[in-house]
Amino acid sequence: MISRRQPAHAEAAPPTAEQLDREFEELTKKISRDRGFACASYKEKCLRRRIAVRMRARGVHSYADYARVLDSDAAEYERLLDALTINVTKLFRNWSVYEAIAEHVIPALWKSETAIHVWAAGCSSGEEPYSLAILFHRYAALHGLLGRVDRVDVLGTDIDRASLTAAERGEFPQAGFEETPAELRERYFSAMAPFTIAPAAKRLVRFARRDLLDEFPTAPGGYQLITCRNVLIYFDRDTQERLLARFHDVLAPGGYLVLGKVETLLGPVRSRFTALDARERVFRRA
Repeated sequence: MISRRQPAHAEAAPPTAEQLDREFEELTKKISRDRGFACASYKEKCLRRRIAVRMRARGVHSYADYARVLDSDAAEYERLLDALTINVTKLFRNWSVYEAIAEHVIPALWKSETAIHVWAAGCSSGEEPYSLAILFHRYAALHGLLGRVDRVDVLGTDIDRASLTAAERGEFPQAGFEETPAELRERYFSAMAPFTIAPAAKRLVRFARRDLLDEFPTAPGGYQLITCRNVLIYFDRDTQERLLARFHDVLAPGGYLVLGKVETLLGPVRSRFTALDARERVFRRA
């Protein structure tokens, strides 16, 4: 008679959907507890996708195994936070938005005699604040106002330290200029790599580490312009509404808010803004 012996080590059954969901919840709680990153405020689909990138990179197949990787390798935590927070961006991304800012916002702000405070929230490696600084500097140059350009203060904030370190350098690769008009590139960036922003525009910009979910910067009298583009899309609706309300609170009366192309005003705050250019997502505090 033929013996039908069972294998010494039977293969483990694949985890159930419930088990995977439980492991994912435990992992996100661990990340929040260990590093203060508010996973609960982010869209779950986005978190799962970006965590999966790091799991593949480390060759693990379960959230529980990845949690053990984080416990044994502190550097992996930094790579994970990079994956969770870094967004792809370019100088003058969506040029039509910057055209609207140059045409409608900057001339209006220059009419004031006070300091012009600008905040680029979620600035990644500095492309947006530098793009804004260039537009302000160009306006001043065209209208004989360079003697007063120092009243422009552009603050770029992000949660990611590595991104801010790169932003401070003000150097950009060739691919970062795909949407930059030729005359602006020629005037405000070096001709040879690394392509560095001109000191005249760079000195208008400063950077600080801030977590949008934790601490908002403030400016005397409020900000005249806030840009937060392609950042809100990563948060759940409740968090989006809360952030929009806080943007309103730190804007000066009549100040401007610019959102990403796929973002818009949500909740009660909608009644506190008027659309200056709805297509380009440029709003003004009522």
